[in-house]
Amino acid sequence: MLENLEPKSVFHFFEEITKIPRPSNHEDEMADYLVKFAEDRGLEHYRDEANNVIIIKEATPGYENAAPIILQGHSDMVCEKVPGSTKDMEKEGVDLIVNGDWITADGTTLGGDDGAAVAMAMAILDSKELKHPRVEFLCTAGEEIGMVGANALKDKDLSMLKGRLMINIDSEEEGVCTAGCAGAGSFLADLPLERGECTMERRQIHVHGLLGGHSGQDINKGRANANLLVTRVLIALANAGCTRLISMFGGKMDNTINKESTAAVALGDVEQAKTIIADIEQTVRNEFVLADPDIHIDLEEIPADAEYANWEPLTRECSDHAITLLASLPNGVLRMNDAIPGQVETSLNLGIVTTTLDTLHLDTFVRSNVSSEQRDVLDRLLWVCSHLGAKASVSGEYPAWEFVLESKFRDHMQEIWKDMFGKEMELVSMHAGVECGLLATLLPGLDAVSIGPDLTDVHSVNEKLSIKSTQHIYDFICKVLEEAK
Repeated sequence: MLENLEPKSVFHFFEEITKIPRPSNHEDEMADYLVKFAEDRGLEHYRDEANNVIIIKEATPGYENAAPIILQGHSDMVCEKVPGSTKDMEKEGVDLIVNGDWITADGTTLGGDDGAAVAMAMAILDSKELKHPRVEFLCTAGEEIGMVGANALKDKDLSMLKGRLMINIDSEEEGVCTAGCAGAGSFLADLPLERGECTMERRQIHVHGLLGGHSGQDINKGRANANLLVTRVLIALANAGCTRLISMFGGKMDNTINKESTAAVALGDVEQAKTIIADIEQTVRNEFVLADPDIHIDLEEIPADAEYANWEPLTRECSDHAITLLASLPNGVLRMNDAIPGQVETSLNLGIVTTTLDTLHLDTFVRSNVSSEQRDVLDRLLWVCSHLGAKASVSGEYPAWEFVLESKFRDHMQEIWKDMFGKEMELVSMHAGVECGLLATLLPGLDAVSIGPDLTDVHSVNEKLSIKSTQHIYDFICKVLEEAK
């Protein structure tokens, strides 16, 4: 499929990677592939129980005294697919489509985040022509679910990593050099549920057709969150006195803006509910006419094979309590950066809602470029949940990557970019998370930058990778390595 694209080596490895299923927590096969790649080439390599992989290629002649450079990316991908897709993304790779300058996948996320980085690093490690200092490729696992792999490195001996200059290849806009990012953490809440017998008719509210997106980079684009829209319907139905909640399911990743959510309910008056839902659908379509134009809210029969089909509804008091919890949690952009126009500083995203017979589970992803604000948001969430009877905790918290004013490595890379492409490389601090901040705590003195090719709509089924931009970024990294003497 990609054999005629340049650079051939990069796209060869990228296509091979896309054949490997690699959702977060399922990176074993990908780690096997990287280890075999290293073994076949006689390269020094390490693998840990978290499926982090390090591959080292020694300096080429004449570069022995140059500072080693770490190339860094992650092996896992966010796995989303279109409704009705039969693709099992835990067992199958993705199906590629090439359309002009763009590579995308058929009905699923592509995994260009961060497969493009892994492919570039592999091409560099595989090259027999490229001149370079010692190259250390650090490929972490579980990045998309709270930097699990990078966190696992805290207890490891990392003395094999000699480099203190690092190029993270996990950004998504060509010509942009990221030198700071938000810290983040997953806020988890579990509300105990009580159920009671009920003779009311049962239906399910289904919100779908939303764009979704990345909860960092897309959080300020005004897109709807399906979990919040379901909550909006539940509040309206509860105010009309015609509903009791049975279950709610929405979202698979807390760092993805949820695009589909379903709530099963018991209804005292189905016709009244239909009218309320139709009114809300029209209202939100008007509100999101530009940012999220294809919102649908349907009242459906509950599928007979649904796990919640025979669950009793929550008691009236418990149903109101659950809806109150859903309605009480803040969501979206909380503060913009005062110094950088258009830059989000603090936000949160209700990415996952699930239900068991006895528990309503909420998973909210909190981001901030300011550590004190991140702590404040988490404290507010803990306060609300504790006073509404929900057990709450924070998981996978990682620090912000603080922007530093002076970096010779970054300055030199910016000079090379201008020489190659005739324009300045933009310097930014991003609201999304990359692993540089966490890795900087493990590798004292680390001087890092994050770059990457043009990727659009990451974490969604519309994800696309630019072919030409991939070539530019690869050529640029190779030039940085060649000039490292």
